[in-house]
Amino acid sequence: MSTLLRFDGGTPRDAAIDRWLDSRPAELGVIARTWFARIRQCGADVRELMHDGCPTACVEDAAFAYVNVYRAHVNVGFFRGHALPDPAGLLEGAGRFMRHVKLRPGVAVDAEALEALVVAAHADIVARLARGE
Repeated sequence: MSTLLRFDGGTPRDAAIDRWLDSRPAELGVIARTWFARIRQCGADVRELMHDGCPTACVEDAAFAYVNVYRAHVNVGFFRGHALPDPAGLLEGAGRFMRHVKLRPGVAVDAEALEALVVAAHADIVARLARGE
């Protein structure tokens, strides 16, 4: 049984995501837009869709990352985050698979470490798909 979370309907660019990002409060929206843009840059194989009300990125139909905006923070989340190397200790969460990084306006983030998590999440899902998971 696959442990990958799969969604139908992903496209190379989903206009609903841009509308969603545009509708977020200013400071939080900038953070969410910045990090979803980075997720989009992982490769030509990235597909996106709205899932559970937030922008989600997949390779083929397998989800690997998302952003969500809350009242006072933005989550950059990873569907298989438990398996990602996180030497900077950014990841939060205690679920079976998912982990996230909380970003708050005015609070510095280790952007290099978060960038590494985004890259690792994409590489991880590509490898899992290649193995037929």
